[in-house]
Amino acid sequence: MTTPACQLYLISPLDVGGDFPAQLEAALSAAPVAAFQFRVKNVDQHEAARLAEPLQAICAAHDTAFIVNDDMALAKRLGADGVHLGQGDGDLQDARRLLGPQAQIGVTCHDSRHLAMEAGDGGADYVAFGAFFPTTTKTVEHRAEPEILTWWQGLFELPCVAIGGITVDNAKTLIDAGADFLAVSGGVWAHPDGPAEAVRAFDKLFAG
Repeated sequence: MTTPACQLYLISPLDVGGDFPAQLEAALSAAPVAAFQFRVKNVDQHEAARLAEPLQAICAAHDTAFIVNDDMALAKRLGADGVHLGQGDGDLQDARRLLGPQAQIGVTCHDSRHLAMEAGDGGADYVAFGAFFPTTTKTVEHRAEPEILTWWQGLFELPCVAIGGITVDNAKTLIDAGADFLAVSGGVWAHPDGPAEAVRAFDKLFAG
């Protein structure tokens, strides 16, 4: 089976307790999802590890990469597939030393070509650009335009991820511009017909 040119990269809501594991199971069962990013704030590592455990098992069962946001020590503790680093979340080389050559390490590059080239030179496995649209999950300080994806694709082999307020309704411009992955949170978890329906709708878009 050929992999579509663009794939889904799910980002967790901040609350991953309660019935969230069932929602994740439904989402990953609906259509292929390349990666899931575990993103929780203001919980200690022990609690974060407890919350992550069932989600990591669900991802493993569906062949979805389990990526930890911001915290390379937590990624190491969990034996996660990788870590995603914001610009203030530690050093790419430190993460590589800690997690090893197989880990998927991504770097937030906002709307900056310079940061993206630095990350690529530093050995990142993917670069993330955004936010492309207004988002409710975090304060947007940087707005990116779709042409940065086209520019990146024209020059580099390294995959690029588009992030920020992406929904089924606005995703097509980013797919057309050359995003390898769409990082989506609210556009799936808050979808009116539920996460599984959202994942299926993205899958249709990717299939063209």
